[in-house]
Amino acid sequence: MSLVETDWLEKNLNTVKIIDCSWHMPQAKRNSLEEYKANHIPNAVFFDLDDNSKKDVDLPHMLVDSNDWEKIVSKMGIKNSDQIIIYDNSDVISSCRCWFNFIYYGHNPNLVHVLNGGLGKWIKENRKITNIESIISISKYKSSKKKELVKDKNFINQNIKSQEFKVIDARSKERFEGKVPEPRKGLRSGNIINSLCIPFSNCLNKDKTFKKKEALKDVFRSSLKNINENNIVFSCGSGVTACVLALAYSLINDKYQPCIYDGSWAEYGII
Repeated sequence: MSLVETDWLEKNLNTVKIIDCSWHMPQAKRNSLEEYKANHIPNAVFFDLDDNSKKDVDLPHMLVDSNDWEKIVSKMGIKNSDQIIIYDNSDVISSCRCWFNFIYYGHNPNLVHVLNGGLGKWIKENRKITNIESIISISKYKSSKKKELVKDKNFINQNIKSQEFKVIDARSKERFEGKVPEPRKGLRSGNIINSLCIPFSNCLNKDKTFKKKEALKDVFRSSLKNINENNIVFSCGSGVTACVLALAYSLINDKYQPCIYDGSWAEYGII
């Protein structure tokens, strides 16, 4: 399973590697690193989604090359054999993007998990938090890209005619339908031709835990006739909430390998 519960993590704090991947939309005016320094789960290290993305492009959150990923993960002290638990304290459940990254770069999917409910649930249950910086022993991480898990703009455009895979957008209905302006400047409103929309928030409960399997099936059936289909690519605004849908879909279809359009609307919607 891609999710672990707070009870399980509390019992296994010292046997897993823990990552805080909190990231906030710019309009939230929150500093993820400062929040991490003030309160985090014991032994957690911080993953900066902005800093750990490709630097030589104008698009946000694009995947780095393999060498850069190996350096990033090695500096976090994570080994290829480690079981990893990722959490966040974000409205956009940013931990799922880090979950996807590890799978894309070849970490065993069975060893990468997201903490259901994140830091908010952990704190609400009065579990231990700390402001003590975690001690890191540098590792020698090796990556092995799974290129088939990412589509680029050319694939997306070709697919408009070929319809080899379905594109599902995680943005809100209002953004998808072009009824509200995009929060990122320089983007037109609307959606990719023939794409579908399942707002990522539809997969979550009020406490930001994922809905149960049967409820998730209903969410995806709202757009898909066959929820056992594997040729599905998720998109969103900048590649973050697309991964929330990818994880949610993996919970109801264990044969699905998460696949996203990395550029998402930040690329496709450029005016």
